[in-house]
Amino acid sequence: MPLNRKVAGVDEVGRGCIAGPVVAAAVIFRKNIKLNPIKDSKKISFKKRLEISEYIKKNSFYGIGIASVREIFQLNILKASLLAMKRAIVKLSVKPNIVLIDGIFAPEGIKNFKTIVKGDEKIKVISAASIIAKSYRDLLMIRLSKKFSGYHWNKNFGYGTKQHLIGLKKRGITPFHRKNFGPVYKMLLK
Repeated sequence: MPLNRKVAGVDEVGRGCIAGPVVAAAVIFRKNIKLNPIKDSKKISFKKRLEISEYIKKNSFYGIGIASVREIFQLNILKASLLAMKRAIVKLSVKPNIVLIDGIFAPEGIKNFKTIVKGDEKIKVISAASIIAKSYRDLLMIRLSKKFSGYHWNKNFGYGTKQHLIGLKKRGITPFHRKNFGPVYKMLLK
């Protein structure tokens, strides 16, 4: 691959949550970035992930895309995830020659792409996108947890943990809950 080839990595986070948006990031590395600390975001502690995310942002071109809870409801989670990815790619200030996307699906209208199953484990630039997206989303859910206490979003980040489900039963559904997702949907039926 030529040295001047601009490769973007893209990943999303939050698909399996019952609250909060889905967030995607697209990353193109600058030349002198150190790749050692970059790995799958799920294998890095919260604090370390935030540090590495800041390092990546300082040494890369990146874009962040979000699909709201409302868009998840209207489109479905897969289409909303692809929309967040497309928004992240479009926000890149440098246009990539090729886009490497984690998973098996790609957003419509993206040219010169390759989907890679478990790309966040195999390809550093996809891992970097995963780290930025996860850090961004986690911090967003921590901010929301201050406004909507009792759901423990500062610890579970919107995933359907036992504490989150207890909070849901005690406090009810917020505007940030995904009404078409299992536990939330079941509460609406009651």
